[in-house]
Amino acid sequence: MRILGIDPGYATTGFGLLETEGGSTRLLRYGVVTTPAELSFPQRLEMLFDDLTRLVEVTKPDVSAVEELFWGHNITTGIGVSHGRGVILLALTKAGVPIFEYTPMQVKQAVVGYGKAEKRQVIDMTRRLLHMDKPARPDDAADAIAIALCHARSQSSLLARLQHE
Repeated sequence: MRILGIDPGYATTGFGLLETEGGSTRLLRYGVVTTPAELSFPQRLEMLFDDLTRLVEVTKPDVSAVEELFWGHNITTGIGVSHGRGVILLALTKAGVPIFEYTPMQVKQAVVGYGKAEKRQVIDMTRRLLHMDKPARPDDAADAIAIALCHARSQSSLLARLQHE
């Protein structure tokens, strides 16, 4: 199964593509989709949609794992990211890619084993689990890989296997 993990944004959207087979998971590619700040907000959303649509065409994921938003202190940024997340969900839906959504706490629990782990712990454990020489950069890409890994680990659990039988 090919899993496309996505860390949503409108300026920078992280992605990580994993492949799982027979209990093993490997990283195929990762990176970010960016939109230029000089474009209008609607133009940035259009570019995000087009770029994500192309990414799905190129990577051919079986499923996607998208992080749910955590509303912090900066509500203005949160609203923009929400718009970006909506565009991402639309692009995935139009491409026919099933979407699974995970909270930051679920990602931390699945990858580190502790739902309140720090970002650096998640990045380091992701690197170790996927046998990477160094942590993925930028952080948006590292987060997207962790989200995909969360889905891979969730789907390989005993409960998930029993639900599919």
